[in-house]
Amino acid sequence: MTDLTQASSANILIQQMQEQDFALLQPHLERVSIGFRECLFEANKPIEFVHFLEDGVASVTDPQRDGDEIEIGLFGREGFSGTAILLAVERTPHRSFLQVGDGVPALRIASDRLKDACEQSTTLRTLLLRYVQTFTVQAAQGSAANAHYEVPQRLARWLLMCHDRVGGDVLDLTHEFMSMMLGVRRAGVTIALHTLEGTGAIRATRGRVLVVDRDRLGELAGDCYGRPEDEYSRLIAPFGKSQRLS
Repeated sequence: MTDLTQASSANILIQQMQEQDFALLQPHLERVSIGFRECLFEANKPIEFVHFLEDGVASVTDPQRDGDEIEIGLFGREGFSGTAILLAVERTPHRSFLQVGDGVPALRIASDRLKDACEQSTTLRTLLLRYVQTFTVQAAQGSAANAHYEVPQRLARWLLMCHDRVGGDVLDLTHEFMSMMLGVRRAGVTIALHTLEGTGAIRATRGRVLVVDRDRLGELAGDCYGRPEDEYSRLIAPFGKSQRLS
């Protein structure tokens, strides 16, 4: 896609690449549209393509033997799918699909092409590995949150994370998705939503959450939210709290 420029992409990593590094990827990038629930990579199958999302939110999940899935992380315009490729691994036990949004724009590149470019450029590989670090911190904080925080606080964290990745204050989030995010039954999600609504931080309707007071939502989440976002801001570019203060 020779007419694609860094300035025309909403993906933060694409924007932050050095000019010569972007030039390595540019001939191999394809602009695509990702549908709701469309799979980006399957568990235990070769990751053929890497996607740099420009909007929406994608989940990375751990499929269970009983057919359920547990979310271990999410990403949007700050990252890319298939981080295992940067670690010289062609497949992973996890899967990823678009969870928020429909017809979301993304830049797609064949995994082999991305690996070739990273072999040619240390700075490109370093930038993308820095994102892998932030995703690792996110997954670790998710585990800590599950162990030490109650459901309303964990829900506040996930709503803030989704809010960081979409353009407005309306989040299209089903109870099913929030149940998977939090690892609780839907009844627990309903109770947690009512708790957050009672503080004035959000308003919830069927399949939709409106962030009314982000600062209040941040207070409710406490230390449950912020460490991965701070790490991203330190290593790559302002994101999360810092992007909204800049």
